[in-house]
Amino acid sequence: METRAVLCDVRDLRVHFALQKGLVFKTTIGAIRAVDGVSFTISQGETLGLVGESGCGKTTTARALARLVQPTSGEIFFAGQDLCRLSKEELLKTRMDLQMIFQDPYASLNPRMKVADIIAEPMQIYVKRRLLDMSKRDIRKRVEELMDRVGLSKIFMDRYPHEFSGGQRQRIGIARALALNPRMIIADEPVSALDVSIRSQIINLLMDLQKGLGLTYLFISHDLAVVKYISSRIAVMYLGTIVEMAKAADLCTAPLHPYPRALLSASPVPDPRVERERKRILLKGDVLSLDQEKQGCSFYARCPTPREHCRVNVPPLVSVQGDHQVACFLYGKSQAK
Repeated sequence: METRAVLCDVRDLRVHFALQKGLVFKTTIGAIRAVDGVSFTISQGETLGLVGESGCGKTTTARALARLVQPTSGEIFFAGQDLCRLSKEELLKTRMDLQMIFQDPYASLNPRMKVADIIAEPMQIYVKRRLLDMSKRDIRKRVEELMDRVGLSKIFMDRYPHEFSGGQRQRIGIARALALNPRMIIADEPVSALDVSIRSQIINLLMDLQKGLGLTYLFISHDLAVVKYISSRIAVMYLGTIVEMAKAADLCTAPLHPYPRALLSASPVPDPRVERERKRILLKGDVLSLDQEKQGCSFYARCPTPREHCRVNVPPLVSVQGDHQVACFLYGKSQAK
């Protein structure tokens, strides 16, 4: 089996936001632990799906990876470089290879700019910084090529974002992300704001682009069906940490952690007979606040089989079945005595 080189390596990433009080003399009274010790790797040409409920830290992880927010601690290696240690100029060069597609296709596009200018803007910025050698004619030609690649006619180049549908606006965002020929794209819930009938078109477009351009994806979503369809591997987040990570087929057919099991039980099945016979797993207990420092397993209060050992110890993410990793004391070397 072919072994692909690791393109992105995230090690013990933490992003904490300070809680302050006072209007003039502000005092720090705590921190929101949005991301609290996340580690994963993404190989060249792979799609890693990052899934979890709202507020679990998926988007903050993505923004930290793109250096749109400053990590509190940890390391982010991309193509062998630690993004946390790069200067502004070095980071600008690296971002040619690391681009992002945002969740809301309308909010991420400047309503005062024409489509051609939106797609051309990344190239124009790098030309001004003398990091890219392209003439205006080259940029115009590149914009036409990108619009054709994402399924938009070049006759729409002089239109504004409000003149397009949601799916068309997301295609514009994808074209903009491709403008600099990146190696990796972070897709932050790129289909969650779209109609169900349009989602499959955008997902298939992303997969075709990956095949044709050799792209690497970090695909973020709360929809397990979408993540399973596009991803090579899936990582499940809960309260700022990854609780399970495995190949897409393995995680969706035989999850080990109780949280992914509950998520899968809530995901609808197209066969009504299977749906009627299937049992839903209802999680009880309170969700911990993100401003509380973890004293044990973050899932302890909602776990169907809690143990005293789990209440005071944080389970590490360990391999239990080849590439299948889980953060639970019931499995592997971390098993509680």
